[in-house]
Amino acid sequence: MSTLRSFHRGAAAALVLALTAACAPSRPVPPKEEAKAETAVRVPAVEARPGDVSTLDGVIGAFYEVISGPAGKPREWARDRTLYIPGVRFVAMTADRDGTPVPEVTSHQEYVDRTDAGLVERGFYESEIHRVTRRFGNIAHVFSTYEIRRAKDGPVLGRGVNSMELFWDGSRWWIAAAVWETEREGNPIPPELLPPG
Repeated sequence: MSTLRSFHRGAAAALVLALTAACAPSRPVPPKEEAKAETAVRVPAVEARPGDVSTLDGVIGAFYEVISGPAGKPREWARDRTLYIPGVRFVAMTADRDGTPVPEVTSHQEYVDRTDAGLVERGFYESEIHRVTRRFGNIAHVFSTYEIRRAKDGPVLGRGVNSMELFWDGSRWWIAAAVWETEREGNPIPPELLPPG
């Protein structure tokens, strides 16, 4: 929810958080209940688009679309928020210099506040290259492997995996949680989470 969607979250989070990983604390960062007013990005309440939430493909596609775009283009944070349960938490996994895992836990608003300026200023594209879905009844787990770029057809700057828990409530899909980790030395993406060949 990037990144992070690390840059969210998926990869937005991936790029931004990867750049700050060296300074990351060695313990999880507890989520704050409210963002500071002077830094908060306004995210108006809107209705979910039916095409975004009626299928797993729709919700995963929207997850990537909302944070991707060229420099100068505002991100679709209001649309993004409709994909998640209220109070969703994102977890961006990084590592400190000695390899100790460092989870950074954020609310949707905190993620938006931390990443919006960088995404809009520099441009950012996160695109899915492979997906592994496990579904039972109305619940699903998705491993979604991504690549990140600054320009739509630019060079790949990094890869990672988004891990999402979703559920169907009878009328739409919801993302209940999103956790991601970027590929790095000593932490390659395993073959089963990459496209065949």
